[in-house]
Amino acid sequence: MNSKQTLVTAALAACTLAACGGGNSPPPAAAVPPPVLTTPPPPPPPSTDNTWTQGQFAPASSFKNQCASPRTGTDLAGRAFPDTKGTLSDELFWLRSWSNETYLWYNEITDQNPNNFSSTQTYFDELKTNAKTVNGNDKDQFHFTRDTAEDLKNRLTATSAGYGIALTFIRSAPPREIRIAYVEPNSPAAAAGLTRGLKIISVDGEDVENGTNVAKLNGGLFPDATGETHTLGIEALDGTQSTVSVTSAEVTRAPVNESKTFERGGRKYGYVHFTTFGSEPAEKALFDAFADLQSQNIDDIVLDLRYNGGGFLAIASQLSYMIAGADRTNNKTFSEQVFNNKANGINPVTGAVLRPTPFYKTGVDFTVATSVDAPSVNKPRVFVLTTGRTCSASEAVMNGLRGIDVEVIQIGTRTCGKPFGFYGTDNCGTTYHTIQFKSVNAKGFGEYADGFAPGQVISTAGDVMPGCQVPDDFGNALGDPSEALLSSAVTYAETGACPANTVAVASAKADTFSFAYDPKLDLLKDPRVQAMEMDRVAMDYGLPE
Repeated sequence: MNSKQTLVTAALAACTLAACGGGNSPPPAAAVPPPVLTTPPPPPPPSTDNTWTQGQFAPASSFKNQCASPRTGTDLAGRAFPDTKGTLSDELFWLRSWSNETYLWYNEITDQNPNNFSSTQTYFDELKTNAKTVNGNDKDQFHFTRDTAEDLKNRLTATSAGYGIALTFIRSAPPREIRIAYVEPNSPAAAAGLTRGLKIISVDGEDVENGTNVAKLNGGLFPDATGETHTLGIEALDGTQSTVSVTSAEVTRAPVNESKTFERGGRKYGYVHFTTFGSEPAEKALFDAFADLQSQNIDDIVLDLRYNGGGFLAIASQLSYMIAGADRTNNKTFSEQVFNNKANGINPVTGAVLRPTPFYKTGVDFTVATSVDAPSVNKPRVFVLTTGRTCSASEAVMNGLRGIDVEVIQIGTRTCGKPFGFYGTDNCGTTYHTIQFKSVNAKGFGEYADGFAPGQVISTAGDVMPGCQVPDDFGNALGDPSEALLSSAVTYAETGACPANTVAVASAKADTFSFAYDPKLDLLKDPRVQAMEMDRVAMDYGLPE
């Protein structure tokens, strides 16, 4: 018998004795049934969600690298992954705090509970401003993510799976028109005989012009892996149609697709078709090209950036030095980064003291040592060939040179409009690109979010960008002096004026040209974001000793 039973028995005995001892005692109370004992439910498990309080932000560092699915091993550069076990909530709260700390327009983000979102991509899409530019475009058109492994591979090697063709979407919605802009040397596309100007009319039997199977079109135009064979229907400039099978491979992009000199009217021109600032090999490619041009004693330099979506600002600075020379750039500022109003003179991403980016006159150790002097053609003006795919670091070259009064003459159509930059930041296998700074030149100018266009007023002082509005010419090879943009540059150099009718033709056709380079997400979506190469910035290189 346990103690509880003993107490109950004793109480019942006492009650019986009392009832018998008094003649007027009340009858005993009715017996109360014993309580039914039940097992209480277990307490709920502790929540894995972080607590959200609107307007209050924990440091981003308190959530960094805490991943729902941590990576193990090392990356392409041999560095160990920093991931630790965390939750989706940790990743979401890192995005929230990181955006609040570094986004240029952080105070224009609507603060929403991260725990209400089921993926980092969906939440990241919300962490941006909804404001518009003067021309009615989104102020932030460059908010995107990329798989970290793919991003690092592109940066270090400039290789990716593909055919080695760059495509231009003259119309990205039905009736679509897609043409080959240029072909990488020694690529599957080159081996298959594909050339600039060919129209892609079908992909694996799906009609490009009006086809509805967008996934099939994207899959054939932009293969995800090597060894994929697809059939492209093509139409030549004379209307002849044929088909060609091409197999994807690892293609190394040539940052300098062509560099040459030619003579017209007693003047010697240097021409450089530069495709990307976004890979480290681009540094050496430019050094080699300009070393050759420096030895050629050219009269004018023509820089073809019509398909260059941007990249490292350090390489943009080097290229600008190679054009302008030592005297014009000595102790001058190429660009200055303006961060959000929390910066207080400190780079919020790197923690370094903010300082202007100079014109780099040596290598910066991407692929050229800092002990190597950069070559230069030492010119007071440059002709820049542009389209809507001329973006970011390409525009920084134009703006940086204008900041030191080097004459920039623009031939082509309006650029994409990206005076902004970011430090692509990895967290848990995704590299996030959020606008973190605005780039201004030595004169403090950086207001070109709607792009540069020939003849356009580009400052409140009424300054006009000189040049000629000319649509892209797919009927001639790049670097051919007969090609419309290059020919217009030569005419301007000789006469100081544009060829007849170029402005009228361009104004009628400019809007038909879109900005696609690799529109993986959807052929029908405005591909401006995909137009640019990954825009990265020099990580606080100081002036070389």
